[in-house]
Amino acid sequence: MPTINQLTTYLELFAPLRLAEDWDNVGLLVGDRKAAADRVMTCLTVTPATAAEAIRRNANIIVTHHPLPFRPLKRITTDNVPGQMLYDLIRGGVAIYSPHTAFDSAEAGINQQLAQSLGLSNIKPLVDAEQETDPGSGRYGPWPESTTVQQVADILKSFLKIESVKCVGDPAHVVKKGAVACGSAGSFLGAAKRHGCDVFVTGETTFHTCLEAEALGIAMLLVGHYASERFACEKLAELIQSEFSDAEVWASKDESDPLRSI
Repeated sequence: MPTINQLTTYLELFAPLRLAEDWDNVGLLVGDRKAAADRVMTCLTVTPATAAEAIRRNANIIVTHHPLPFRPLKRITTDNVPGQMLYDLIRGGVAIYSPHTAFDSAEAGINQQLAQSLGLSNIKPLVDAEQETDPGSGRYGPWPESTTVQQVADILKSFLKIESVKCVGDPAHVVKKGAVACGSAGSFLGAAKRHGCDVFVTGETTFHTCLEAEALGIAMLLVGHYASERFACEKLAELIQSEFSDAEVWASKDESDPLRSI
């Protein structure tokens, strides 16, 4: 059976930690590298629901996209939600690993998968990496044939298994080049403009960024933070399972988008 060290070594090959943003907290955050990793759960975020699932199903390690802890902690107590989850997971012998923004930018990471799902060609980074050999952040590229904003939205709804997409701009507008950046990535709008993109896909952004996109004449499609990244956690579970056939690997069954339409 694999050890946590073997699992994390593999994950670091797939999503090298040097690709993470400076502000991020990635890698093995809780756990013993020598311990077994024969029961692995992936999720987007460690929440009370996903933490309870990992403990109930005797997971050795959670591979979570969003780090826990994210910011430095002075104490781990049950006086707050992050402390309670960490306390329970440590007592339950559950390690935590997070690739976060390294996974966003990896060669076969979330943004690359999103760009490929849209049928973009000649895919390149929206923002180049400091090292020329690294893949950079975000992705953009042209479509082989012109499409419309509505058609792009329809592809996203099918691929991400969501019912609706928020749109800035005219859904009937014809577009030739698209940009993607998962999560909360409104800061990439300027890069999308520089590369001549007609439409920018991200999870969520601010009202003022939407106004800026409108003023720049760039359509924007907001699929939700959860939807823009959760699909990749499911695919990551499949990838880990194929690499470690003697382990049991699953994407969290109890995780859900906290936002609802009513």
